[in-house]
Amino acid sequence: MKSLLPDRRHRRQLAFLALVSALSVAGYLLASRLVYRIGFPLDDAWIHHTYARNLALRGEWAFLPGQPSAGSTAPLWSALLAVGHLLHLGPYLWSYALGWATLLAVALVGMYAFRLLCPQMASADLWVGLFLVLEWHLVWAAVSGMETLLMGLLALIVLARLVGGERNWIALGALIGVSVWIRPDGITLIGPALFTLALASGSWKRRTKEAVGLLFGMALLVFPYLLFNRILEGSWWPNTLFAKQAEYAIFRQAALWRRFLTEASLPMIGAGVLLLPGFITQSARAVRSRSWGTLAGAIWVIGYLLLYALRLPVTYQHGRYVMPMMPAFFSWGLAGLIGWVQLRSSSNWKRLLSRVWVLSISLVVILFWGFGARAYAFDVAIIETEMVAAAHWVADNTASDALIAAHDIGALGYFAQRNLLDLAGLVSPEVIPFIRDEPRLAEFLQERQADYLVTFPAWYPQLVHRADQIYSTAGRFSPRMGGENMSVYRWMFP
Repeated sequence: MKSLLPDRRHRRQLAFLALVSALSVAGYLLASRLVYRIGFPLDDAWIHHTYARNLALRGEWAFLPGQPSAGSTAPLWSALLAVGHLLHLGPYLWSYALGWATLLAVALVGMYAFRLLCPQMASADLWVGLFLVLEWHLVWAAVSGMETLLMGLLALIVLARLVGGERNWIALGALIGVSVWIRPDGITLIGPALFTLALASGSWKRRTKEAVGLLFGMALLVFPYLLFNRILEGSWWPNTLFAKQAEYAIFRQAALWRRFLTEASLPMIGAGVLLLPGFITQSARAVRSRSWGTLAGAIWVIGYLLLYALRLPVTYQHGRYVMPMMPAFFSWGLAGLIGWVQLRSSSNWKRLLSRVWVLSISLVVILFWGFGARAYAFDVAIIETEMVAAAHWVADNTASDALIAAHDIGALGYFAQRNLLDLAGLVSPEVIPFIRDEPRLAEFLQERQADYLVTFPAWYPQLVHRADQIYSTAGRFSPRMGGENMSVYRWMFP
């Protein structure tokens, strides 16, 4: 990544972007504090922190103490969070610091990629960095407590190296291997790397040698990852990879083109829609100039969306599953756009159109930063008043050896520290074959002699019908957003 910060000018940019990104992150945290309180917008963040705390304090990879499991999709992220618990900075301060550092790194790598993609406009790279630290999806991801943005950063690094003309293919393969430890879909990055190699200039002998180096570097880290999961759960991939697909299988009944367009619409919410012409322009320019690394990045962005349209076509939580492709999409789109705009053109209409387009992007970025802060604040408030509140009630009102059945296990695992039956299959993979079959789930709860059921009533109407409600959170935010309150039920045996 030579020339990432090549001179004094770029070091000044680093300081400026560090400040702006810190203010951007702080703004979202302040919004959540004003609406309710500091927290995380996803219950899944507490899953990572439960693994992290057990690793830091007990030296074991387990969600439930003494029960090793592969319920964390992102073991490297959980391990990074464990450092915060060792330093007594968890769960909040360390998570937000990691998120801020990752957001800043995304901006710097995005600027580097932009200078490679659009060298004639390299002096405009700071605008790319500002866009990335203010784009609402990326800021939301930075303070989510999740691995999402880190995966986006690694993908952007890999794609930028392909644009720059990779020379160390073993190192690139190892980087792809690292990304798999962050998210299993990091394995998709092997596609653009092999694509670039296949179409690169040079002899087949040299390219074959480089491909072997690439695969070797990747295997050095992917094989240990597969063994890690195999030893913990008996499968090569983490439970979450199968559980989520099984739970939302019904969504795959829609036509593929409809699913793809739905996934593709997610990065367009905000300024992304104004970058679409730039993304198309940059892709077309890559074809004409035979810039295979640039084209590989564009193909990966589209392929990543297609992958989720095929296997997990969900859009909730602002499209968090496809957020890792957004830094690359935004960087490619900005390069194409800035290479296209003509702010000083002698043609009045070209100059006017260019200025309107740039001004529109600036205004939309700022406007949606605010919308995103509000969305983040309410996301946090819902998790705190539902999942976290229910977890605290369970901790205070149930026996320490009680067996709790629940769909959302993150906050329960962290705060209640009770034995759990995971109805989502993350740490109880045996439920995956019948994950949406309520009669079979009822039998499962009876077989395991569950004491309590914790869920939103509408999620399992048949299960709650045969249970006795003993607590409801009465939180005000979920009903306000069209949801309901999480409840605790005493499981009734026939």
